[in-house]
Amino acid sequence: MIKKLCIACIAIAFAGTVNAQDVKIGLKFGMNIASVNGGDANNLDSRTGFVGGVTAEIPIAEKFSIQPELLYSAQGAQQRDNFKYDLNYVSLPIMAKYYIANGFSVEAGPQFSFLVKDQLVPIDQNSGASKENTNAENFDLAANVGLGYQFQSGIFFQTRYNLGLIAITENPDIKNGVFQMTLGYQF
Repeated sequence: MIKKLCIACIAIAFAGTVNAQDVKIGLKFGMNIASVNGGDANNLDSRTGFVGGVTAEIPIAEKFSIQPELLYSAQGAQQRDNFKYDLNYVSLPIMAKYYIANGFSVEAGPQFSFLVKDQLVPIDQNSGASKENTNAENFDLAANVGLGYQFQSGIFFQTRYNLGLIAITENPDIKNGVFQMTLGYQF
């Protein structure tokens, strides 16, 4: 509850300093290469998943802006031929974005994610094994860093790494790690 209140206060503070005509709204879609990290993640490989959602770019200064996003993100890992660790989140990254050259930007910021699906899914559907709940935590916090390029037409490319900061399960003790590549368009 307190975290949601802090996010709302930050959004209201930024809204008061920005001209609504300068805010750019966009859509972005792409691919995750997700894994889990930690001492208990020895036999887990990365898995690919989908990421997509809406973005807003709020200019603060000539080369600096804040970019909040609302994304659906398929994450997790897999164990070779046995199972897929399927973790899907609704994520709210709040990125500080700095344009280092014409169109090129670097970005960093926190990401707040809320679990919407957690399952261990057997890779071999004919094995007779059933899907199981993983008991993953409902909330995940990550630190994001990334690079981007925006064309004059509004099309943009971004690449980002999400480093999980808190354990998604206690046993085994593992954290999310996600490399994202996205393509988007700002209106």
